Amino acid sequence: MTESLLAFLLGVLQGVFEWLPISSEGNVSMALTALGRSPESSVRLALFLHLGTALAATVYYRRSIAEVLATVPAWRPRDAFAAGTAETSFLGVATVASGVVGAAGYAVLEEAVSALSGGAFVALIGLLLIATGVLQRTAAGGDGVSARRPTAFDAVLVGALQGLAVLPGVSRSGTTTSALLLRRYEGEQAFRLSFLLSIPAALGAGLIVVLDVGGVPSVAPTAGAIALATAAVVGYATIDALMRIVRRVSFWGVCVGLGGLAVIGGALVAAV
Repeated sequence: MTESLLAFLLGVLQGVFEWLPISSEGNVSMALTALGRSPESSVRLALFLHLGTALAATVYYRRSIAEVLATVPAWRPRDAFAAGTAETSFLGVATVASGVVGAAGYAVLEEAVSALSGGAFVALIGLLLIATGVLQRTAAGGDGVSARRPTAFDAVLVGALQGLAVLPGVSRSGTTTSALLLRRYEGEQAFRLSFLLSIPAALGAGLIVVLDVGGVPSVAPTAGAIALATAAVVGYATIDALMRIVRRVSFWGVCVGLGGLAVIGGALVAAV
């Protein structure tokens, strides 16, 4: 397989998996590991691809982003979580919390994956997928009856949980949406907040990798551009349809099933 073809296929996977609560980073990392890439390079490339789907989400949610930005001039620290600016404050505080936890998590992840074999790495992703599935199952009945005003506590909680999604196998959307549902947010509001919050997080994840390696990780610049462009185009083309599916289908079983297979497969490879 040529590097350009691999980049295209990875872009397609990222463009589809990003909108499903099954950890795009985890699944792309497992695919790369299966192709013989090291765990460390697999994680870096999987995180880098988030730049493409961040662009897709920015274009898709452009009106919602404009609505949030329109409230910025009225923002005051003493009334940060008052009506009218609570959503803006939630997104700002949660993004800061994500950045702090995510940066620390990335540093730990870099150390951890460099010491893991391919089989152990896949098994670890499987365990985190199972944990994500269990969380989603727990939150399945937590939908609130009406929209509620975001709070500072929820911003820190959801932001910190989103930061943990730097770990491959932890679904960002599944984790943040589940946390909001458990906090009794209405379903549509939980999805909106989760995906608006995903844009700065995805941009941050991709930029951390670029700054860490000093450029495009693991592939040539041309292949990196192909992967990002494909992820952006496929992501934008599929986001509406896949979001409708996510709202109707419980993906916790998919996470647990994929995680179980990854644990078994990784353990077998590690034992050989």
